[in-house]
Amino acid sequence: MTAEAAITTPPNHSRLQWRILAGFVAGLALGLLAYTLAPGAAWLDALITYVTAPLGQVFLRLLFMLVIPLLFSALVVGIAEMGEVRALKRIGLVTLVYTVIVSAIAVAISLVAVNLLQPGAGVDPQAAADLLAQGSESAAGIVETSASTETGVAQVLNIIPSNVITAMSENDILAVMFFALIFGIGLLLVQSERTQVLKSAIEGVFEVAMKLIGLVIQMAPVAIFCFMFNLSAQFGWDLLGKLAAYVAVVLLALGLQMFGVFPLILKFVAGKSPLAFFRETREASVMAFSTASSNATLPTSLRVAENQLKLPPKVSRFVLTIGATANQNGTAMFEGVTVLFLAQFFGVDLTLAQQGFVMLVCILAGIGTAGVPGGSLPVIALILAGVGVPPEGIGLILGVDRFLDMCRTTLNVVGDLVAAQVVAVRSGAA
Repeated sequence: MTAEAAITTPPNHSRLQWRILAGFVAGLALGLLAYTLAPGAAWLDALITYVTAPLGQVFLRLLFMLVIPLLFSALVVGIAEMGEVRALKRIGLVTLVYTVIVSAIAVAISLVAVNLLQPGAGVDPQAAADLLAQGSESAAGIVETSASTETGVAQVLNIIPSNVITAMSENDILAVMFFALIFGIGLLLVQSERTQVLKSAIEGVFEVAMKLIGLVIQMAPVAIFCFMFNLSAQFGWDLLGKLAAYVAVVLLALGLQMFGVFPLILKFVAGKSPLAFFRETREASVMAFSTASSNATLPTSLRVAENQLKLPPKVSRFVLTIGATANQNGTAMFEGVTVLFLAQFFGVDLTLAQQGFVMLVCILAGIGTAGVPGGSLPVIALILAGVGVPPEGIGLILGVDRFLDMCRTTLNVVGDLVAAQVVAVRSGAA
């Protein structure tokens, strides 16, 4: 986003994270206590049915309400800004192609890791089936499950909406994001006073959506308590082992991208020594890990790119500013791992077509999802409902999200610097 449209981390975000952690721990502890002392009790079923489940659903429905305007506005502006300066159009094109390719590699790695290691498999099938039925019923009317969608060529054609308003009303996320992608390219190609006004209006939609999501996220501690109480009361101690396995797979996927893919790109595409690159960018890496915010790290990244990597300012400033919202490899990988992990946890067997749907949404969401707290939450919830997984499963991962956020933000920031290095070389600007 532009400097005017940038959304920074809320000043009370640190307190919110602690409140979410408190809600996670309290819900987990009380749910495990109920599972141990009163399994299957009538009062427990009534508590879940009439209190904790409805409270969690209010939170989810508010997120679903905001996800379409958020994704549409963020993706349109993210693409359009790549051509904002005519002199940088070649750099913008190289940046766009690089971002899509590397995001695809990142998501593919995460999906392969989850499929091979199966961190969510092996829970009690009956408990999973019960909660899955409950989740499917509560999500009915919000998102149609993808099990009823067409396959093959028809499925590919359905990505292109014949009526974008209908696609939005039906929460057809791929169709909406395809339209946003095309619309953003149109804004990139047409540079006029009227299109600038239109772009400003769409930025306004983005800012309003982010503000409202910020307000909804304030409900997260209560919602996470409810989610974790329901999950732990139903799945018991299996939950802790699966949660540890999930964290391990996320870290493995992020590590493969950081220390496998990035060094290969630096060596063979950018002609840069990976060891020298990581040494020169360590200040930005430490800042990203400690703040868990790409926006807060941006000034450090700009200084590192120009003073340590010796990149041309016109390239580094353009690529890193865009990259703060458009080149989020870590976020895309996190979303991919989370969706497949929860599908395994709830016993939902995703077909290759459904995993392809997850991959496409994660790639586009890596470009369009806001790089701010809570930015990926509605995307994950919508993907989960779109493949028939109870969206309330996100409660399982939010308690460990702070540490994972620090790790994926580090990958996001390093990925932006790698992109700046590659674009500088491949666009002929270096």
